[in-house]
Amino acid sequence: MSEKSQALRLINDLLADFRDPDFVWQVVALVGCIVLAALIATWWRSRRTEGAGRLSDASSRLAFPLTGMLLTGITIATLGSLIHLNLLKLAMPLFGSMALVRGVVFVLRQAFPRATWLAAWERIIAMIVWGWLALYITDLAPFVIDAMEAVQFHVGKQHVDLWTVLRAVATIFLTVVFALWIAGVIEAKLMHVESLDANLRIVGVRVAKAGLTVIAILASLGLVGIDMTALSVFTGALGVGLGFGLQKIASNYVSGFIILLDRSIRIGNVVQVGADAGEVTQITTRYTVLKNPGGSEFIVPNETLISSTVQNQTYSNAQLRLTTTVGVSYDSDLDLAARLMTEVATAQERVLAEPPPRVLLTQFADSSINLELGFWIDDPEKGKGNIVSDINFAIWRAFKANGVVIPFPQREVRLLNEPAAST
Repeated sequence: MSEKSQALRLINDLLADFRDPDFVWQVVALVGCIVLAALIATWWRSRRTEGAGRLSDASSRLAFPLTGMLLTGITIATLGSLIHLNLLKLAMPLFGSMALVRGVVFVLRQAFPRATWLAAWERIIAMIVWGWLALYITDLAPFVIDAMEAVQFHVGKQHVDLWTVLRAVATIFLTVVFALWIAGVIEAKLMHVESLDANLRIVGVRVAKAGLTVIAILASLGLVGIDMTALSVFTGALGVGLGFGLQKIASNYVSGFIILLDRSIRIGNVVQVGADAGEVTQITTRYTVLKNPGGSEFIVPNETLISSTVQNQTYSNAQLRLTTTVGVSYDSDLDLAARLMTEVATAQERVLAEPPPRVLLTQFADSSINLELGFWIDDPEKGKGNIVSDINFAIWRAFKANGVVIPFPQREVRLLNEPAAST
């Protein structure tokens, strides 16, 4: 009997229990555990408050399988001496595998919130876990492990087999996902700390993700038993590559951290780099995204922001002075024209009352007297050309209604030594 697999023994026990009249009590006990677990899980989810956090979300997903496994274990411990409970013994690891699948998928969704492949991965992970559980129950897992261990190859001076590689991949995957989930929790906490500058929060999140990922990889390799000296060749080649071929990427990466730390450019600033201008919407490790009011987005490498002159229109404050110039005829009432231009600017919602709009006489030109209207706004991210255009239209209408003339260039041509008209 010892040579029989565990699955055959379990099947024989279940068949024997099925012929036993007491088998119906096993079914009743299992159904009772499932129903009670479902009720407890529903009650637990109903206690959740809006925005309760990630731990609450995880407990909601794991409430049913963990409660079912706990109730099944209690039933086995309580009734095991009275009746056979082989059906519940089979259901208990199934509840555990369901909890494992849901836990791994939850961590994946928290680590990669925008990933669309998780729906397919959830099924794949479930198949892998349940498939390994079937191998374990049927006592075939040792034979599969022995077959994979027979496939060996060399990495440097170290012997590595297929089982070690698969175990390392699975361990690294789980530890990295767990590390990213912890980094996600840290990100959620840091982003709600209003007393900390936004750039410092982003730096903290990125350092946490990078540090936890490296620690997870090193820890997982150590758990698997891979000698870290086997990676010395790879790390040396990576260092040479960063020093020569990837120096631009490394420069942009370092420049991104410098920008975030010195806070010369922040998210929401309106900046201009060469001919590109817009609002800073994103600062990554390699580039910064500028979005202009027209909807176009410019991807500027971080090294460019460090090595070139950047016009930050909202560096110390968001107030920005805009101007528009209008020429009026020499016969016009300049005081009236200046008053109309000031009233037009004051009537605009985006124009600030302090400092107030002001009109300056800038030039006595050939055909007109040029008046410059200066005004201030504190929302340049909404656009500058649109507010200037609205004020120009309003000035045109006000001048038309009050008789202020905007002249156009006129030229008088005289012909000297004109020949006498023929008789």
